[in-house]
Amino acid sequence: MTDLLNPIFQDADKAREHLEALRWAEGRFCPHCGETEATSLVRGTKHRPGLYYCNGCKGQFTVTVGTVFERSKIGLNKWLLAFHLMAASKKGISAHQLHRMLGVTYKTAWFMAHRIREAMKNDSPDPIGGKGKIVEADETFYGNNGDEFTNDKGWRKKGGTGDKAKIVTFVERDGAARSTVVKRLHSGTVDTLITRHVHPESFLMTDEAGHYRQPGKKLRGHYAVNHSKGQYAKGFITTNTVEGFFSIFKRGMNGVYQHCGEQHVHRYLAEFDFRYSHRKVSDRERADLALKGAEGKRLMYSQSGLGRSAA
Repeated sequence: MTDLLNPIFQDADKAREHLEALRWAEGRFCPHCGETEATSLVRGTKHRPGLYYCNGCKGQFTVTVGTVFERSKIGLNKWLLAFHLMAASKKGISAHQLHRMLGVTYKTAWFMAHRIREAMKNDSPDPIGGKGKIVEADETFYGNNGDEFTNDKGWRKKGGTGDKAKIVTFVERDGAARSTVVKRLHSGTVDTLITRHVHPESFLMTDEAGHYRQPGKKLRGHYAVNHSKGQYAKGFITTNTVEGFFSIFKRGMNGVYQHCGEQHVHRYLAEFDFRYSHRKVSDRERADLALKGAEGKRLMYSQSGLGRSAA
């Protein structure tokens, strides 16, 4: 259980100290030049708390420089609370709810949420799976006709899906999830995704879809169940795990976010991938992992697409 009255959620200085402990756990460094030795705290009442000086590049910095928090006028305590709420909410939390709970405008809450999703985005080059491990793969489709992708027509089965966002997800059993939005769904696309996300020594489990057959030969083994014939499991051969991931994702998109522009689908997937991949740790640990992911990432206002579609 996380105490929402924790000082890091109430006091900006306590929040900054918490962020410093996470980001500089192995020692403080200058985000401008990487200097690790010759940095010092700038003291004096005229300077804001947490300001440091680098003797290497002669620049000043705080713990927020080079992160999604950089140049934000929102108090760090509100940022940390927003990270916790998004990390702890299994199916997500809407920008309207953040706006009410944080006491910021809806526009600000929406942009904060997208910055947090950017921090949650997986940038690891390491594939999931490995020797003797099982990875399940499946696809789902989201949206309807037009530029605005909403769930007004519900989630569709695999027929007649040319006008919908195509999502391919790989889930390692008892492990992480990796989701990607693709423009076209065919064996070439799947082959590229498998090369990028799945360890070649893994066993792949899919349904009977033809676009998995050839790419599946690159792995240690490929097994399929035939859903069209009512077959959902043959011993250990099943795609129930990845379908469980889609169930959580769909409930979140239908019940919490409700409207999502096509240009933002990948951001929401990063959020659901993150929570699913770290589902076995506490809410506090999950939020701290997301905070660590804030480093080295910036999402500028002009990149967010604010005003085109919000959820």
